[in-house]
Amino acid sequence: MFFENYHVGDFFDEMFLADGSVRPHYAAILERMRELSLEDFEGKRQAVDLSFLSQGITFTVYDESGSTERIFPFDLMPRIIPNREWIHLERGLVQRLQALNAFLQDIYSEQRILKEGIIPARYVLSGKHFRREMMGVSVPNDIYIHICGTDLIRDGDGNYLVLEDNGRCPSGVSYLLENRQAMKRAFPNFFPMAGVRPVENYCEELLRMMQYIAPNGKEQPVCVLLTPGHFNSAYFEHCFLARQMGIEIVQGPDLVVRDFKVYMRTTHGLQQVDVIYRRIDDDFLDPSVFNPDSLLGVPGLMNAIRAGNVALANAIGTGIADDKLIYAYVPDMIRFYLSEEPILGQVETLFASEEKQLSHILANLENLVVKSANEAGGYGMLIGPAASREEIERFRVMIKAEPRNFIAQPPISLSRHPTFCEGDFEGRHIDLRPYIICGQNTSIIPGGLTRVALRKGSLVVNSSQGGGSKDTWVLYGDE
Repeated sequence: MFFENYHVGDFFDEMFLADGSVRPHYAAILERMRELSLEDFEGKRQAVDLSFLSQGITFTVYDESGSTERIFPFDLMPRIIPNREWIHLERGLVQRLQALNAFLQDIYSEQRILKEGIIPARYVLSGKHFRREMMGVSVPNDIYIHICGTDLIRDGDGNYLVLEDNGRCPSGVSYLLENRQAMKRAFPNFFPMAGVRPVENYCEELLRMMQYIAPNGKEQPVCVLLTPGHFNSAYFEHCFLARQMGIEIVQGPDLVVRDFKVYMRTTHGLQQVDVIYRRIDDDFLDPSVFNPDSLLGVPGLMNAIRAGNVALANAIGTGIADDKLIYAYVPDMIRFYLSEEPILGQVETLFASEEKQLSHILANLENLVVKSANEAGGYGMLIGPAASREEIERFRVMIKAEPRNFIAQPPISLSRHPTFCEGDFEGRHIDLRPYIICGQNTSIIPGGLTRVALRKGSLVVNSSQGGGSKDTWVLYGDE
């Protein structure tokens, strides 16, 4: 029944070739799906939704009227990546993170890449997330980005491209782990035979990394997860990860700094904390150094970091590597620090801060994707071909007022994947966010979070903008 009316369209389809034949690594799941009746499939979907609701697997959408708690939308058709593709992605992602960590270590010390003119100094020094307070501050093992969520897309020819790096507080990994459990429950007989690599050891790797970066090589360090609290959109994930790792989840008032050391308030008195997995942006971490109005952070935290008595994952100041202007220079970083050619490609980027490029951007807004240099989550973005005249003119005014804050890119025809929509499968655009952990070794969970734009024709996959997710299967073999 399913897929009889499925159309590939003028896109790279993850499951089907242009002639409508199935790609070999999808043959088994296609056969399994075709065995199901609509009633069977709907029953599995409803069971997953009820499971997510009972476990509180939700996210928060913010708008002008306030905030709304929603079940994270999940599609039962998995995205499948053959082993040969995954090996290529792994190599490229490890290379990229090595270069980004080398860049951060450099710009907060010698700044060689700026002195040699590889990256214009003004782009780094004017960056919203460049933290002068981190100049000369040592971080354990020179690792700044310990957890990275790098967003990948595929173009019309099926080439993987890096869309952006997320080196501050990347979210979503809990949904990846829960999606896998949901698929195992939905297809208990099929899953063991599918040849899918496991993802369940992510939290073990995360805890192992935190223990590795403990100051002074402490053998049994006290690790905590610092959350802004239950009003944060990713609070479910914060609780999930802390529970899985067996560490305390804390808020700012639970911590106190004494004699350049961080302590946690407990029923037995103060206990020293060695490593903090922070899920709070730099601005709110230490009100005595950054935003003085912050009630989320820990006064004196920066002094404890400078003294080498506590480690943060991720380190303060990593946000400059997420800046979309700096993104354009990552291939140059790879050549400069690693003396290698980039393994993964990325999207051509124009700078509104450059006069000639600004003229081109303003003259072609209806044909470009414009992004704010420091926004995330699909906010601060204009998709020119789909935008109204009013939206285009609003962005024109903003770009002219603050050109440093905007970049432009050509629209990429994101790959599509069969997704269940109103009784049958239709193609919907997707991306992929693998999660990379950098400690004593660099490990990548096999697959990542595949996000899907559930609205027909939409290119925006973020959950806050109407997106959902799929389980991502990396196969042991290629078929």
